[in-house]
Amino acid sequence: MTTSNGLLLLDKPAGLTSHDVVARVRNIVNEQRVGHAGTLDPMATGLLVLGIGPSTRLLRFAQSEVKRYCGTVRLGVATDSLDAQGTVTGEAAVPTLSGEEMNAYAESMLGAQSQIPPMVSALKVGGRRLHEMARQGLEVTREPREITVSEFRLTAGNDAATWDFEVECTVGTYVRVLLSDLAEKAGTVGHLTALRRISSGRHHIDQALTLEEFAHEFENGSSLRPPVDFVTQLESVVLSEDQERRLRMGQRVQFDVSFTTLEIAALNQRGALVGILHPRGEQWKPELVLPADEPRRED
Repeated sequence: MTTSNGLLLLDKPAGLTSHDVVARVRNIVNEQRVGHAGTLDPMATGLLVLGIGPSTRLLRFAQSEVKRYCGTVRLGVATDSLDAQGTVTGEAAVPTLSGEEMNAYAESMLGAQSQIPPMVSALKVGGRRLHEMARQGLEVTREPREITVSEFRLTAGNDAATWDFEVECTVGTYVRVLLSDLAEKAGTVGHLTALRRISSGRHHIDQALTLEEFAHEFENGSSLRPPVDFVTQLESVVLSEDQERRLRMGQRVQFDVSFTTLEIAALNQRGALVGILHPRGEQWKPELVLPADEPRRED
């Protein structure tokens, strides 16, 4: 039986915004409660993690995950959006660069750092989208974001100006800003020409469906991934039937085992997620409880 409550991994096509994808999924599942974790620009493709129905309340667990991308940067040409969808704003000579030199520049960009969001972005400042102000020729002060780049590697492309890359970074990182900064370190300018998200935390693009594949599977009765797949990184506890009943009534419960974290996932006897618990003294209080009619988890 199809259920409109769970996790969905989609392979976003180029040309659609993340909001466009959410709208299409809403139509497919006939459910307004659809949200995503981690926006992808229209030009970008790849993994988009969505929550459906009550599981939208679990999206914060996916939003905080480390992301991995691959793509291509073209040196020698700058655009106002820092990607191929923007207007060319300048050109510069491309120096002869070896793979060792490019990866040395990339290595110098690893670690914790501050990054200023680009003007052409969906970020809001003063209640207005930056890209809307950018189209009016305005530029406003943007607060820097703290990000961490844990991996950054490049390989030579088809010509001296083209380089393929793979990067792993924390949520909130603008990869096109990262590549523009890399071009500057290399003594030129550059812009992103392709970007694909290949993983988000434990979720990988190999697990994702296209919109067409999902529509077909959903129509034929296939279920979404169970809500518990959002919280596999949390410590978990299996509840007795009485403990599950009490949690669903908003009551606190106590366990004979101890935990090392201040947030745990509570599962029922079938392995379905009942809720997220926080400690209150020696007991655990339900901070989030999902409906009881979750699908059975099938591995």
